[in-house]
Amino acid sequence: MLISHMQHQLATLDYVVFFIYFLIVSGYGIWIYRRKTGHDGTAEGDSKDYFLAEGSLTWWAIGSSLIASNISAEQFVGMSGSGFKMGLAIATYEWMAALTLIIVAVFFIPVYLKNKIFTMPQFLHQRYNGTVAMIMAVFWLALYVVVNLTSILYLGAIAISSIAGLNLEFCLYALAFFAVLITLGGMKVIGFTDVIQVFFLILGGLATTYLALNMVADHYGQSGVLAGFNLMTEQAGDHFQMIFKRDNPNYIDLPGLTVLLGGMWIVNLNYWGCNQYITQRALGADLPTARGGLLFAAFLKLLMPVIVVLPGIAAYVLYKQDVFGAAEFGQGADLNPDRAYPVLLNILPVGLKGLSFAALTAAVVASLAGKANSIATIFTLDIYQKVLNPQASEKKLVNVGKIAVIVAMILGVLIAPHLGIDKKGGFQYIQEYTGFVSPGIFAMFILGFFWKKTTSTAALFATIGGFLLSVLFKFLPTFADLSFLAPLGFAVPNAAGVYEIPFLDRMGFVFLICVVMMVIISLVQTSRGVVTNGLEVDRSMFKTDRNFAIGSMVIMVLLTVLYTIYW
Repeated sequence: MLISHMQHQLATLDYVVFFIYFLIVSGYGIWIYRRKTGHDGTAEGDSKDYFLAEGSLTWWAIGSSLIASNISAEQFVGMSGSGFKMGLAIATYEWMAALTLIIVAVFFIPVYLKNKIFTMPQFLHQRYNGTVAMIMAVFWLALYVVVNLTSILYLGAIAISSIAGLNLEFCLYALAFFAVLITLGGMKVIGFTDVIQVFFLILGGLATTYLALNMVADHYGQSGVLAGFNLMTEQAGDHFQMIFKRDNPNYIDLPGLTVLLGGMWIVNLNYWGCNQYITQRALGADLPTARGGLLFAAFLKLLMPVIVVLPGIAAYVLYKQDVFGAAEFGQGADLNPDRAYPVLLNILPVGLKGLSFAALTAAVVASLAGKANSIATIFTLDIYQKVLNPQASEKKLVNVGKIAVIVAMILGVLIAPHLGIDKKGGFQYIQEYTGFVSPGIFAMFILGFFWKKTTSTAALFATIGGFLLSVLFKFLPTFADLSFLAPLGFAVPNAAGVYEIPFLDRMGFVFLICVVMMVIISLVQTSRGVVTNGLEVDRSMFKTDRNFAIGSMVIMVLLTVLYTIYW
């Protein structure tokens, strides 16, 4: 996938910079861990402290940890590749996420905290029943291990291997080992080490962007990042449009206004609001701290396209000018946009390459640690404690969690090379793949939150029916002509001329069908006397303080400006 045919290696200074990063993160993690367990000797045995860092993460640690867990090789490699291929429009995933984080902070987190919910299956158990909760716990475990953990591991190892010239298998094991080292310390160690990871991630990412823009300027006989950016907008104007028209070849990936009014909301609200991997960072805090962390993460999200999308566009401009050729990117049918970020890293000066290498490693390790902790939390609290050993002590739960971390990582390392992840493309593929399940899950959560009549049978329909509907819509074009949807923008011809529904629109359709069916099922059942378990929700929960309101307004104004300029 990533310039494996070219020889690349780090200089001594690059390794020095990287090992300084490694020592800082490991040393800080060990210090936090010893401080955490050194006061009375009992803290280590507290499962809520281990899995959630209850009451000890600050707003800046929560925000940093959210971003560190979210940004990984799929962004650095996959989203830069999408920047190369389709331009700034791919930034909608990041910029709409900023607005989504505000919505989650205002409406979702208060519901979780008020009802003392620590895991997503626990929410389903409390709101629906044990069957729905257990089905989803097993499903989430399988998804996190087989899809997420493996893809983060493998894409990360491929990127690091291609930059450093190291053996791919060695990179896999080294990433897994480093991540386990951090994860075994629990959520508090993950949360606070993520602050350093995010520092390296942003610093290294900005350095790469700075060099890429300078390189564009130098090629045209100018200097400076502003000159480079202006030249990019001139030379690749089509790469600076946020909303695609129907004749754009990338419309099937980002179908016009759907990114503002349709399926993009389901992608983001499900990911940021109904995902153990993400919400876990905020569930151990009080409401003002959790909201502050989510707001901080929203501001960092606005910055992410500068780090991961602009380098991809710069690589595209330089590729068009023959600065890079087939040796770096391939050509014709073999052109691989996912090579954009590693190609840029390989031409960075000594020292800076080590810093950017550390940033990429930080992104991958932080995501692995966060994912492994979520796997351990769901397995321990929702399967082991509920089914296998209800009488387990706090210390036993923590030890089971640690074993689950190690087992999950070993499984990830063993499975990853056999899934063909490197052949399936980057960021867009991952989004479409998770899009098969997110509409049904989101429908189940959103109605469960805010409509007390929603029944467990309706929730089961959303879980299973939502997935089956997604599969149906995916394969519908093979036996039905969908060209009648084209005038509405809901179908576009693929390379073979067959009309397909863009996957973001598919998600929107599936979500709406799930909601309608859930309402019908719930009304029929409640009219027959079925009793539901409504959550404790009142309007006062959704009031925000003045600082949060001001920060939210700033983000909304910035987003409005960005979409107005690059519409």
